[in-house]
Amino acid sequence: MVVSLPRCTAAARRFFKRAIVVNGVPDRIAIGKSGANLAGLQNLNVILKFTGAGKIIKIVQSKYLSNMVEQDHRFIKRITRPMLGFKAFDSATATLAGIETAHMIRRGQIDQNSVSSFNQFAGLCRKLSV
Repeated sequence: MVVSLPRCTAAARRFFKRAIVVNGVPDRIAIGKSGANLAGLQNLNVILKFTGAGKIIKIVQSKYLSNMVEQDHRFIKRITRPMLGFKAFDSATATLAGIETAHMIRRGQIDQNSVSSFNQFAGLCRKLSV
């Protein structure tokens, strides 16, 4: 199978557009050495520039920079593997959100000045139960 760079670029651009719609425009994105991802992000920066969004995404290209993000999945896989998967999407969402929140508390990534860890966790549980 031959994969063409324009097709991969278009797919990367579509992916990043969807990610921006859901999560907002990031300050920077770390990618590997993929030419399609680079071209897709550069195309997206051109679109952001001409639509007047006023925010250009800084592209950080490094072979090993995304390894921390990839390694973080191992923690969740270790917990969820014995469960043999989830039967419903809602239960998967609630369980994974709880695991991630507990992991963030353990790593000290929650701002202690604004809200207590418990209040933040309880607020997340309320959002998921609605």
